[in-house]
Amino acid sequence: IGLGHRKIAFIKGQTFSSDTHARWGAIRRVSAELGMEPDPELVVQLEGTDAGSESGCIATRKLLERKRPFSAIFAFNDMSAMGAIAALHENGVHVPRDVSVVGFDDIPGAATIHPSLTTVRQPLRQMGKAAADTLLRAIQGAGKESLPASIMVLPELIVRRSTSRAAASFPSRPRQGVVDRR
Repeated sequence: IGLGHRKIAFIKGQTFSSDTHARWGAIRRVSAELGMEPDPELVVQLEGTDAGSESGCIATRKLLERKRPFSAIFAFNDMSAMGAIAALHENGVHVPRDVSVVGFDDIPGAATIHPSLTTVRQPLRQMGKAAADTLLRAIQGAGKESLPASIMVLPELIVRRSTSRAAASFPSRPRQGVVDRR
């Protein structure tokens, strides 16, 4: 949003993933706060059980087949974002000039793919420490009322080279002298 993107495509996680519902709820809530309802035609869901990048590639191909303009993709996780980048490249779409891509998790390799992936980093060490501390307190007999019902840890946006200012939404009219690869 801060880079001028308004037509944002979303790749949701598989239906069996416990994170899918929570992440999609957060996306919808923040979108509403910003006055931007996600376009249902720009939302695809990962299918199958593949944890690799292929499901993100397939989901992005579906987005491209719809020929609905978008300037950015926010993917469920980094692996699906890597698949999205591959599908965009195979269709002649430059990342980030034509479409920006954002992942989630900041997995090893996110910083070294081309282009390096902008992602949301989860504070895994902090999450693990909070879980271990809570478990130890429970084992040591802390009363149920003294244990937290939930623990909030804040993610961090890691900006890399897969995002840039929105120029135009893809697919769009070809620039003069540029071949339309649709």
